[in-house]
Amino acid sequence: MDFVDLHVSLREERGKQPNKKLREGGVVPAVVYKKGEDTLSLRISSKDLLKTLHTEAGENVIVRLHVDGAKKRKERMVIIKEVQRDPIRDHLLHVDFQEISLTETLKVKVPIAGKGEAIGVKQDGGVLQHVMWEAEVECLPTNIPEKIEVDVTNIKIGESLYVKDIIAPEGVKILDDPEATVFSVEHPKKVEDLVAAPAEGELQEPEVIKEKKEEPAEEGEAAPEKDEKPAKPAKEDKKE
Repeated sequence: MDFVDLHVSLREERGKQPNKKLREGGVVPAVVYKKGEDTLSLRISSKDLLKTLHTEAGENVIVRLHVDGAKKRKERMVIIKEVQRDPIRDHLLHVDFQEISLTETLKVKVPIAGKGEAIGVKQDGGVLQHVMWEAEVECLPTNIPEKIEVDVTNIKIGESLYVKDIIAPEGVKILDDPEATVFSVEHPKKVEDLVAAPAEGELQEPEVIKEKKEEPAEEGEAAPEKDEKPAKPAKEDKKE
């Protein structure tokens, strides 16, 4: 993997308001962490940082920092650990770098991409499900892959492809659960099933129980009250 050179300078400002002024001037506050050393506070041109992030390696790019104003170690090899963005305007707010050694392995997450057309989709009309989008890997910084491509052509309908089925690039170890599902091909849902099954959370209309209507009373008679049985007619005396 190639390096990207990025020129930065030391940052003396601290706190919310000073950092806000930096951003308004097109500058992004940043820090560099290294185990056993003090955190280094930096300021970076927003335009230069965006160019760095838009390489093919994305946020897994290896950056060679040129620190203006540093009294020692003016060059540092780092990777990007976290990028904070404005949730509404998507502007860069802050960046965390981690200093690395090119001779020591590190753990990073890389994207997973499918390659080919699954046989279960092509022949049986199934639906390919992309379940796991990232893999955590351990490798030397120079071996960090831009992405891990997974061949999905042999997945039949009703079958899955797991982490243990992935062929990792040379020098790269995948750390995720070997039994975790990465891709699967599902049976397509029939239209009848979608119509028959009520949507989740949909309320069924309650059954309305209709009472039997009472017959209107004859003119001059009082209608019997509810739950009151009408009196039986008197028996006629038999004629002698």
